[in-house]
Amino acid sequence: MRSVPALPIAPRGSSTKCCGSVQVLYFGTYDRAYPRNAQVISALRTAGVEVLEQHRPVWERRHNWKVGFRQMMRVAGAERSLRHTGDVGGGADALIVGYPGHFDLPAAKRVARGRPVIFNPLVSLHDTVVSDRGRFRRGSTAAGIVHLVDRRAFRRADLVVADTEAHARFFCEEFGLEPGRVDVCFVGAEDRLFHPGWQPERPFHALFVGKLIPLHGLRTILEAAELAPEIAFRVVGSGQLESLLATRPANVEWVPWVEYEDLPAELQSAGCALGIFGTGAKAARVIPNKAFQALACAAALVTADTPAARELLSDGRDALLVPAGDAEALAQAVRRLAEDPSSRARIAAAGRRTYEEQAGEKTLGLRWRRVIERAIAAA
Repeated sequence: MRSVPALPIAPRGSSTKCCGSVQVLYFGTYDRAYPRNAQVISALRTAGVEVLEQHRPVWERRHNWKVGFRQMMRVAGAERSLRHTGDVGGGADALIVGYPGHFDLPAAKRVARGRPVIFNPLVSLHDTVVSDRGRFRRGSTAAGIVHLVDRRAFRRADLVVADTEAHARFFCEEFGLEPGRVDVCFVGAEDRLFHPGWQPERPFHALFVGKLIPLHGLRTILEAAELAPEIAFRVVGSGQLESLLATRPANVEWVPWVEYEDLPAELQSAGCALGIFGTGAKAARVIPNKAFQALACAAALVTADTPAARELLSDGRDALLVPAGDAEALAQAVRRLAEDPSSRARIAAAGRRTYEEQAGEKTLGLRWRRVIERAIAAA
């Protein structure tokens, strides 16, 4: 896996614990159920890293990202508790602040007492709620506060771990970080859940799973479905843009929610899985959870052709990549997979191999361990 320049490795002969056992404290108000956190913790344990947790629940419930006064009071209370509660990971070599931990960095630095603090942000809050979702007007006071929270978090971390090289470059440029303070580990998927499985006899359908937000390009998916009326589309999710589904084409089925544990069965029974197709700048920098989950389940993947996607995938080999926002190209790609089962099987198998080589838990666990060891050595 390629990465931006990383922290220096300790010189030969230096005495650090990283050469033997490694213990980390996963810290903050992170959402325990969110795939990025669950997968990183699982991957680290696979790599022999002992992971302790010091957690205060704030973001767990499905709608807790609708931030208001009550939610911010919950955040403030959690931060006070994290700062003043005894450190359950007193012997830990490093702290990892999980997603979304943008408010947690001051508490983490206090608890760390000189140990390296590694930030696993997944996204910039400003990039997400202002630039992508439009929750606050760009240039407004609220948007400025969100950017300040971002900047404080990214700059206080000893090391930031981005999910793609494209995102790493953005973090460096947006928050004035030196490249050596940013490293890259793909998102991946939880191997305990997402793996190839039996596919029941079911007519071909294109499956989208995820939040209905601008990043994912729901409008493009619906337009593609209208251009390919002979193919069934299944949309699983809810969110900001679900009103678009009120006038969806007849060949689009909408399921507002399925349990996380049921997602593998959804993917294993799909003719193909749809990634993201948004045209915003953020969409070009990320590879979403759903893409890795589809690859892990050996479902043929169709997603936007972006710089981030090209870090992992090759068009026509392990996925079909189409121009972002291009409904006609998406319809053609889905139709190609529906009409050519042998091509679909070949792409699905290659996608699974790519996942195993680049984003499986064993691979990412070793990658994360090396990142942590470099941070320990540098500290």
